[in-house]
Amino acid sequence: MEVHLYGKLRRFSNILDPRQESVVHVQVKEGDTIEDIINRIHIPWNEIGSNIFLNGEYSKVTRSVGEGDRLGLFPDDMQLLYRWHFVKKGG
Repeated sequence: MEVHLYGKLRRFSNILDPRQESVVHVQVKEGDTIEDIINRIHIPWNEIGSNIFLNGEYSKVTRSVGEGDRLGLFPDDMQLLYRWHFVKKGG
């Protein structure tokens, strides 16, 4: 799966050029959740914001993931301004 990292989370990828997308490719195992993927990348939980998008949908960390999914992770200092307009999916 593709994990797109934003803001200060970009440092967890090998792509540090701010003109390029910061993407980490992670192998998905059966039964994996967003939480499992974040742990596999070794991102500290205190740096993860509530803005987590799986395939473009605002999601809970307990949501299941699959091969070919796209996960977008935003740090704690880049919060969604109008999050009440989104229904959190999963879990």
